Amino acid sequence: MKKTVCGLLLACLLAFSAGCGQQAAGGGAAGDTANGDGQVYTLKVGTALTETDPIYQGLQSFQKAVEERTNGKVKIEIYGSGSLGEDKDIIEQAKVGANVAVLVDSGRLAEMVPQMGILTAPYIVDSYAEARQVVMSDLFKGWEAELQKNHGVQVLSFNWYQGDRHILTNKPILKPEDLQGVRLRTPGAPIWLETIKALGASPTGMAWSEVYPAIQQGVIDGAEAQHPATYGAKLYEVIKHISKTKHFQLLTGIIASDKWMTQLPEEYQKIVKEEALKAGDEASKKTEESLNDFEQKMIEQGVEVHEVDVNLFKAKTEVVYDKFEGYRELREQINKILGK
Repeated sequence: MKKTVCGLLLACLLAFSAGCGQQAAGGGAAGDTANGDGQVYTLKVGTALTETDPIYQGLQSFQKAVEERTNGKVKIEIYGSGSLGEDKDIIEQAKVGANVAVLVDSGRLAEMVPQMGILTAPYIVDSYAEARQVVMSDLFKGWEAELQKNHGVQVLSFNWYQGDRHILTNKPILKPEDLQGVRLRTPGAPIWLETIKALGASPTGMAWSEVYPAIQQGVIDGAEAQHPATYGAKLYEVIKHISKTKHFQLLTGIIASDKWMTQLPEEYQKIVKEEALKAGDEASKKTEESLNDFEQKMIEQGVEVHEVDVNLFKAKTEVVYDKFEGYRELREQINKILGK
């Protein structure tokens, strides 16, 4: 009798274990769960931006729209202020299939597809309208295909405009010569570093989250950024001057794992990309509308804003196009796309 009872208990335990194993095996990619209503997919999106930024708010709109259209089957989690990790680390995770995505500029992607760095070249475009025209072109679509085929990542959309970037310091910068010896933080991508060198400053690559304390402690003398990010990071507390050099028009995109995306049902893949494009356009429009407001808020905090002769700075950056193979030819292609 005892043997019979023990045998029944063992059978029940084995059945339970088998059931658990089957559920785990059907769980899909990391971050995905199953319930009685079917598969639920979760995508974690990282950004260095804060909730005050129109682009961050655009990500929230993207989140809401995707969850509504998929009836909660695709969930988007947003991690601001760099809390999901550094951009390069998130990209590496995405390459191997993790359920992560990151809002990133093309300078970072140039490590995989070198031609993409041209979109963060100095003065390559003059506005969001021009930048969007380029990323909707066949030229850009070819780069997207290369990212997907050779590097395991997908562009969900690349139309997230963050604004024109300016020089942030504790002394007035009115001409390129004023930048001599000035240590400026910049992202670590080669195109950014060479641009800051060409302008006359000493570039220092570091994470955006480290900029405030680095200026405060005198590790660097300043940075370069667009108004919404400058305000969101409260850099107006540690810098006194903004010189409107407009050396970059910062366009970014959401980069996700190709492996994770392609395991979604096709209907959900389509929804995610459609809503990323729609939210990017809406957020970019809000960014353009907000730039003057952010500038005024920083003036009210005691920051002096300087209008400078942009042509002086632009002339200094011409040498950057000789630092990267094929960039002058790429600029000609872009000008042709823009009808210039």
